[in-house]
Amino acid sequence: MSRSQLAPGVEVVAVPGRGLAVRTAEGEFLAVRTGDADQTALLSRLSGTAAGEPHGELDRVVRAFEDAGYLADGTRRPRWPADRRAVLLLGDRVLTEPLAALLRALGAEPRTAAHDGGSPSPDDLSAGDPAAVVWCLDGPVPEGLWDAADRLPERGIGWLRCHREGWQAYVDPLAAAPGDVTSAHVRARRLAATPAHRELAAYWSGPRTSGAPVHLTAPAAGLLAALLADDLSRWISGTTDTDGLPARRRLRRVDLRTLTVTEHPVLPVPDVAPTPKQAG
Repeated sequence: MSRSQLAPGVEVVAVPGRGLAVRTAEGEFLAVRTGDADQTALLSRLSGTAAGEPHGELDRVVRAFEDAGYLADGTRRPRWPADRRAVLLLGDRVLTEPLAALLRALGAEPRTAAHDGGSPSPDDLSAGDPAAVVWCLDGPVPEGLWDAADRLPERGIGWLRCHREGWQAYVDPLAAAPGDVTSAHVRARRLAATPAHRELAAYWSGPRTSGAPVHLTAPAAGLLAALLADDLSRWISGTTDTDGLPARRRLRRVDLRTLTVTEHPVLPVPDVAPTPKQAG
């Protein structure tokens, strides 16, 4: 039988008086019934340090681990494709700098560009043929700022963004194709989901009176950058979502005081049909 090894995050522990238990990647403990299999040989097999000779009972237990998905499949996360390394970063440096460092470590070639506060055209954002555009704001999104960028998925360009509202930050779903969730869709869904929709709309449009400013800490900025980099690298490498909400249908809310992340499903907003003209 070929050498077998536990999948990342899966561990086996010997429990005094109770035999072996497996700790799953989700943190659950399950008892392992080894039967007549030698526990020492089983642990060597699962650690990947020994292939061992064929043994019916031992092979049965190892196959049970494989059937349950607890063995490594031998595949690694695909590297960043060489022809899609260009990524355009826009926004505030407190977020774009840690994001750029993470993307470079993953194999991308991020380029940071300044913006004058206006909404650049899709042609401006597409200059240099980037595989994706990421826009990070250390504050609320001004009205209309992301309207042009919402059209990037129509050109096959990935579109990812985040912004801060007080002590809460929002990481929008990645949009990569026509029909994906845009920033306008997120705004519409958030307004529809709260009874304080008038107040939220007024907060977005401003003006706002603030006291002492909120400063993003390095851990908070690093967390937001890590969420963005992970979403982008999974999409760019074609890694499939295995659990939880799909990245392209998931809005994440980050409490910047506790660094708690909550996920919320979000769908595109269908186009509203035009009002029919009345006869006469």
